[in-house]
Amino acid sequence: MDAALDQPVSGTIREADIVVIGGGLSGAILAAQLMRLPGRREVLVVEPRSELGRGEAYSAVELGHTLNGNAARMSVDPDNADDLTQWLAEFIEAGGWPESDRQHVPVSELFPPRGMFGLYVQQRLAEARAAGARDGSVAEHVRGEAVDVQTRDDSVRVTLADGRVLQGRFAVLATGMFAAARTPQTESSGVNATALDPWDVTAMRQLDPQSTVLIIGSGLTMVDAVVSLEQAGHRGPIEVFSRHGLLPHVRRQPPAWVDFLAEDHDLRSPLQLMRALREQCRQAQAQGIDWQAPLDTVRAHIGRLWNQASDVQRRQFVRHVRPWWESHHHRSPPLSAQLVARLHGEGRLRIQAASFKGLVPASGGSVGISIRRRGETALTVVQGAALINSSGIEYDWRRVALALPQQLLARGLVQPGPLALGIAARADGAVLDVHGEPATRLFAMGPPLRGMWWESTAVRDVASQAKALAARLVELQTQKNSD
Repeated sequence: MDAALDQPVSGTIREADIVVIGGGLSGAILAAQLMRLPGRREVLVVEPRSELGRGEAYSAVELGHTLNGNAARMSVDPDNADDLTQWLAEFIEAGGWPESDRQHVPVSELFPPRGMFGLYVQQRLAEARAAGARDGSVAEHVRGEAVDVQTRDDSVRVTLADGRVLQGRFAVLATGMFAAARTPQTESSGVNATALDPWDVTAMRQLDPQSTVLIIGSGLTMVDAVVSLEQAGHRGPIEVFSRHGLLPHVRRQPPAWVDFLAEDHDLRSPLQLMRALREQCRQAQAQGIDWQAPLDTVRAHIGRLWNQASDVQRRQFVRHVRPWWESHHHRSPPLSAQLVARLHGEGRLRIQAASFKGLVPASGGSVGISIRRRGETALTVVQGAALINSSGIEYDWRRVALALPQQLLARGLVQPGPLALGIAARADGAVLDVHGEPATRLFAMGPPLRGMWWESTAVRDVASQAKALAARLVELQTQKNSD
């Protein structure tokens, strides 16, 4: 038992069966699953934003910021892969997205705007709430920021920034992703204090349209940043710097390919996987089939392969393979990729393989950065009118300078996951404390479990985890009720 729980707590303690910390995609899908299961329960979802279901990724308001997966890949219902396609077809028919015809593809192959996807998640949550209400269940949005968690034998206590206290028989860390561009870090380089938000089109409209913009990182966040600049009317040079100089490939719709991993269980290490995958891609291309077809069969097996790999094998994968895996596997939506390709072809956008080394003083209101180009030892100073941090996601909780992750680590309630990716947990989501002991009442799902499953951020992965965790929580709730 945490000794601090014996101290008086100011204010009223709000009690519930389950407290979900985070109301973005992960928290909303989990709440929906809990509402649809038999039985009566009260769920409190802690989320500082005004709406559930959007979180960091799906609060975007610009139509140009689309999902990087087509509708057929993005269902929040793990039992119905066509759920988003069906919702989207009805939404379009009702006049909700007249611009959809510009993509000239079937509904299942559309890449909807992220804000629209957030609306879809909200509607599915609303439907689940209505279904749960018939059994007396409720999922309530508690607007606020969780800053501390304490556990004891019979409950978990969650403290909010304004001093309110929630107490649940169980609690779930559904904190989502910490976007590097928007996350304060314990060892700050000062970049975020200087840089523009990659999704803030309004701020970009204040730039001289012909000015030079510097971007750190060349992944999907960079693609979003380029889309933002285009929509803001920027027409000047864009200089992109990343260690390997790799761009995300464009996502295509390849034909079905045999699930070769299901037929070969001897593949156990990341190195074996990459060798086999290269061979499968060569076979596909020899038959005139898109190399993305074999690659897309791997997703269903990533968690198993990553989980059974040794730390040495995982470290080798992250160090040597990860950049190429990310650029091939996390692909860009077609319209965004077309924009990047056009700007690159015009010479307006340049991709350079270089490491960011820090900010440097600059004059005249410009921004200066120090870089080291690949193959060179000397540092080079580059200046522009603005800087954008597109370095992706911060998965190491030790580097996230926010109250909740820091408190959880300080209390020893969680420990860093494998390779410091997220936090450690059992397969059922029960978090492991600093001593490696599994919690009985504190669980996690989604991006915090990156170190366990590697791919723990995509909609399909989150939806599957939500279904399994909801069933586990209801099972534990039933057991406690019968004790």
